[in-house]
Amino acid sequence: MDLLDRFNGLRALVVGDVMIDAYTKGVVERMSPEAPVPIVNVKSSFDRLGGAANVVLNLKSLGAVPYVCSVIGDDPYGEKLCQLLLEHGVDVGCLVKSRQRRTTVKHRVFNGDKQVLRIDEEDIFDLTDDEHQALWEVIAKRLDSEPFDVIILQDYNKGVLTEKMIQAIVGLARQKNIPVAVDPKKKNFFAYQGVTLFKPNGKELRDGLGVHAETIDELRQSAVVLQHRLNCQYLMVTLSEQGVMILHDGSSHHIPAHPRNIVDVSGAGDTVLSVAALCLALKEDAETIAAVANLAGGLVCEEVGVVSIDKERLRQEVKRIRHE
Repeated sequence: MDLLDRFNGLRALVVGDVMIDAYTKGVVERMSPEAPVPIVNVKSSFDRLGGAANVVLNLKSLGAVPYVCSVIGDDPYGEKLCQLLLEHGVDVGCLVKSRQRRTTVKHRVFNGDKQVLRIDEEDIFDLTDDEHQALWEVIAKRLDSEPFDVIILQDYNKGVLTEKMIQAIVGLARQKNIPVAVDPKKKNFFAYQGVTLFKPNGKELRDGLGVHAETIDELRQSAVVLQHRLNCQYLMVTLSEQGVMILHDGSSHHIPAHPRNIVDVSGAGDTVLSVAALCLALKEDAETIAAVANLAGGLVCEEVGVVSIDKERLRQEVKRIRHE
């Protein structure tokens, strides 16, 4: 059985900021007489799952069994988000609806394949005490009642992953010996003490530590500092055209990027984290975790918009790389 087949049936609990990515596609043929802006003649519109919900879809595409825990608005977009998840066969029983916040929506407007505008609807304040309590209760109940192979924390700075929530989840995960994989944002960057795998990108690494590391050696030195500061077992840094770097148990590996026709990087971090987390659950070695996640992230960048990974295409890429 190959690695990707071993993903089948792995149970993953995803906690973080879920959202809808709304797309409007059209054609620009003239400028507005009212202001120096293009007029987009709409041809199609559609909604996709984004943020932590995109992690869920990636896990589903890879054969895993994902559960998503988050707080969404008690509003029409919240209903739409639940509907989209249900259409993909994802349980929505751990989504808490709140009248105190809006469901996050990112509206993207395209002229052909070129994005010309993005409009965000969101609330980004931390969970209220009531929201925290309601979400924590569903998380703790799910973890107490069912076995999980990995917990994934996907942070988009929208308020769900507060320092208090992070510490509670990591503490319970330790008690149950469940690995925790994290895609951080700057606000709570150093709150993820003791997680299993921490996956910032290069900019987040530099901003978090306040350094200007650019070369691979400089980035490696900074990554070592961050790993010690967070006391995490694995530190994986995505470096865009420079590939990916992973540190574990005193050693480091740098996996160069593969040549790609990059169209859109939206959602690539979600894909990388999903693959890395499942490899982590299977106790794969650090180099394999980074190499397969790197391949997956590159593949989704060849598609327009936020899309989940194609498992069979990834399988072929893994085979190709292993035979080079």
